Amino acid sequence: MNFQSHTPGSLVHLEKICQVALTVTDVARARDFYQRTLGMRFLFDAGSMVFFQCGDIRFALGTENANAPRGGTILYFTVEDLPAVHAHLAAEGVDFVQPPHLIARMPDHDLWLAFFRDPDQNVLGLMSEVRPPAV
Repeated sequence: MNFQSHTPGSLVHLEKICQVALTVTDVARARDFYQRTLGMRFLFDAGSMVFFQCGDIRFALGTENANAPRGGTILYFTVEDLPAVHAHLAAEGVDFVQPPHLIARMPDHDLWLAFFRDPDQNVLGLMSEVRPPAV
């Protein structure tokens, strides 16, 4: 079993940060500031979150993760098989705040997230863009 591992002895190897999120108290106010004042390229809204594109990295603002401190930053790591990576890390004793869950249905994929804590209680995210099977 291999989940993107490039390190001998490790089944999971997180190497690509695909998204950074800030926890905010007012998503509409934050969207206006980042879009109109800072000129960021708006992508989409997803409930209590709003997303922008910053080069190769997606930037999110939201009240979605109530377990993150206000003003806290969340790093999201891309994984191909979120359920398998979640199961492996949970079996290793990683403290998951939220198991894998669907966050948004996009035109060409579904966006799934899971959140966990590192030993210092920082919240980190795993992200998977699940594309429908080819017909």
